[in-house]
Amino acid sequence: MTVHPFIEAEKQGGHNVKRACELLKVSRTAFYARRNGKPGLRAVRDAELTEKITAVHERSRGTYGAPRVHAVLKQEGAECGRRRVARLMRAAGLAGRHRRRRQVTTVSDPRAAARPDLVVRDFAPDAAALDTRWCGDITYVPTEEGWLYLATVIDIASRRVVGWATAEHLRTELVADALRSACRQRRPTRPVIFHSDRGCQYTSQQYAALAAELGIRLSVGRTGQCWDNALAESFFATIKRELLDAAVWPSRAAARTAIFVFIESWYNLHRLHSSLGYRSPADYETALAA
Repeated sequence: MTVHPFIEAEKQGGHNVKRACELLKVSRTAFYARRNGKPGLRAVRDAELTEKITAVHERSRGTYGAPRVHAVLKQEGAECGRRRVARLMRAAGLAGRHRRRRQVTTVSDPRAAARPDLVVRDFAPDAAALDTRWCGDITYVPTEEGWLYLATVIDIASRRVVGWATAEHLRTELVADALRSACRQRRPTRPVIFHSDRGCQYTSQQYAALAAELGIRLSVGRTGQCWDNALAESFFATIKRELLDAAVWPSRAAARTAIFVFIESWYNLHRLHSSLGYRSPADYETALAA
């Protein structure tokens, strides 16, 4: 391995290597390590850490950026800073997936009955409020067979997707199936608020009747205010960035299977959430139970 010719010439001429290294902004340790053909201690440690970073990135399905990779490494006992992780990820060509611009799909019903906003943009995790406040929304998945629509129900307290449903249509049955799924899975023992946007499915009489039957209080945000349902919007941004936009889906069945695996085997059980102190929804709920 060659060294910088200017520094080598300075050394052979009896000049000060320290001064030459300062002029070229090269450390003397790096100079001698490179001249001797041996990597320095920091280079060795960087290589070892890069292997760990690569393993974490692969386990995240290629979705984690530096903050979450750093959080996993800390949990595993590695001593490193976030900036160092970011630097090594750039050097290794690793990056998290970034969200794309969202298209608006909500269609309001001007004849719908007025309902209050019982959440008022308070989506903070709450250790004492599991299964008391849920939120949800609808998104679309393009497939080669046509559109597949996904409706979700998310526990605001733990970020867990407690219910979801897919269908080839946007009728009220889609969101009704998601709400029924959540009630079957969680069996809440306290009154539950379900918060949504003002889409016609959520403000329909059919949905209101189902909510009353299940003991659910309905809450809605304002028209055109995405921040009024920010948690549901955030989940869709995540699943699109990390799964749905990363492939071309040949069929609705293939997309539905991938959604199942993503939600039930990855998102709820293992994906780290910064709002939960870099824990997964399942780990957060387990800690509360303990």
